Amino acid sequence: MSKAYYVYILTTRKNTALYIGVTSHLQQRIWQHKQGLVEGFTKRYSTTKLVYAEEFTDVNEAIYREKCMKEWRRDWKLELIEKANPEWNDLYEAA
Repeated sequence: MSKAYYVYILTTRKNTALYIGVTSHLQQRIWQHKQGLVEGFTKRYSTTKLVYAEEFTDVNEAIYREKCMKEWRRDWKLELIEKANPEWNDLYEAA
């Protein structure tokens, strides 16, 4: 069984700010964000709602995807989220 890596997008309760990250333990990492244990952007802006995630088997592919997505225009990110999660539900429980 190969290891999984995830690129994920978090947002605020009102879906304003977006945060893109990468991890090998999605549920644990989102829990850390929700508990305020991750210093920086997510804690400052309360981006704790998981609205998008992609799974990879290669860590380098995941990191590359994260870097590319961070450079995208906001409307591209919104379109990606809306295609996969049109209701903007918090996907944490399903992760």
